[in-house]
Amino acid sequence: MSCFVKIKDLDLKFRIYTDKGASLKQLILSKFSFKKNDVPVFREFYALKDVSLEFKEGDIIGLVGMNGAGKSTLLKAISRIYPVEDGALEIQGKVVPLLEIGAGFNPEFTGRENIYLNGSILGIKRKEMKQLEQEIIDFSELKDFMDLPVKYYSTGMYARLAFTIATSVKPEILILDEIFAGGDGQFVHKAMERMSKLIDDSKIVIIVSHSLDIIKNNCNRVIILDKGSVVADGPSKEIISKYEKEILKIDQ
Repeated sequence: MSCFVKIKDLDLKFRIYTDKGASLKQLILSKFSFKKNDVPVFREFYALKDVSLEFKEGDIIGLVGMNGAGKSTLLKAISRIYPVEDGALEIQGKVVPLLEIGAGFNPEFTGRENIYLNGSILGIKRKEMKQLEQEIIDFSELKDFMDLPVKYYSTGMYARLAFTIATSVKPEILILDEIFAGGDGQFVHKAMERMSKLIDDSKIVIIVSHSLDIIKNNCNRVIILDKGSVVADGPSKEIISKYEKEILKIDQ
């Protein structure tokens, strides 16, 4: 069965509340107020606007854009973290989103317990995580610390375990957002090899990174987002050159 992602006229709105101190009573009353001079307690803005894209097998897509352009928002929409209200999103294939590595950790849980907690967050059955447990322990090089609560881990240990758990899953559609592997030089080297293999084994890969070198070295297609809209989409070399010249204002 082939894999694909089809996005049609996708809009995603968020609310920014202008009165952070508004009481629940005020918020409710504002819904039923008809006074012309009433000040709204929130304003809406489009994080994504009229986005239409199609990804097919063999695509390794880089999303680039300035902060607030909508890159991570688009990844979260594809990952079903943000529900689609306006427009259409059709996906065929197992999606594994590697977003905000370690965000699902419980600091009171041990490393071993967090393996299963993160597995459930990623949609992996406990039986499958049991089969992956030893490989995760071995790769992370944290055998002596697995039964210690992660609140006692160093930043590097925490990142190593989180990275290893997240990259232990075999996806069809892989979504990457600024993936970082902590640890010494040797661990970083093998982590990058692991990421390369994961990318090679996936049928569709979507990458967000501020590092244009990562985009250049991995992607065959690049999309520029600006203020929630697609402004360019095409071959990697061509679109990165356009991005550097027109958005980053880098002299070529």
